[in-house]
Amino acid sequence: MGITMDGTKQQRRGNTRQRIQDVALELFAERGYEKTSLREIAERLDVTKAALYYHFKTKEEIIVSAFEDLTQPMADLIEWGQRQPHTLETKQEVVRRYNQSLVDAAPLFRFIQENQATVRELRIGDTFKNRMKGLRDILIDPDAPLVDQVRCVSAIFTLHAGMFVMQDLEGDPDKKREAVLEAAVDLVTQAHEGSRNA
Repeated sequence: MGITMDGTKQQRRGNTRQRIQDVALELFAERGYEKTSLREIAERLDVTKAALYYHFKTKEEIIVSAFEDLTQPMADLIEWGQRQPHTLETKQEVVRRYNQSLVDAAPLFRFIQENQATVRELRIGDTFKNRMKGLRDILIDPDAPLVDQVRCVSAIFTLHAGMFVMQDLEGDPDKKREAVLEAAVDLVTQAHEGSRNA
């Protein structure tokens, strides 16, 4: 389960593997990756440790499988974006789609936010870093002035920050998500127009 911008819990529906991933991500975010045991995950699921072992032997197996499942839309988006023309419309669409993939993978990104040191040590850290570079390379014009390159990178981090920082602000969750997305699209638009005028 993950926490949405309005503080409500959101859970993926599906098979046992997904339930294990969701519960593990929830516990890892609450207690920390290192402080959570497989026994505690099994207890939260109300299954035996043997039943959990049938699907996953280690915590790392759980987090790697959740990462692969929940970030596949990001990998697909990067692949799509690399095939598109380097236009403002492409960049804006990449930002919109990435925003949706963040919403859909909220439990994973909460885990990453709360367990950054662990993520760097696990093999998912390099994969995530490479995906961030892939997004960056789609959004940035290589010859753009540095300030416009910073705007493009800032658009990505605006979406990330919006998932966590906006939770504490009053207001309708959908309106908050729309405002964050609008700000990110504006940054990419300014960067694109700035590099065209340079």
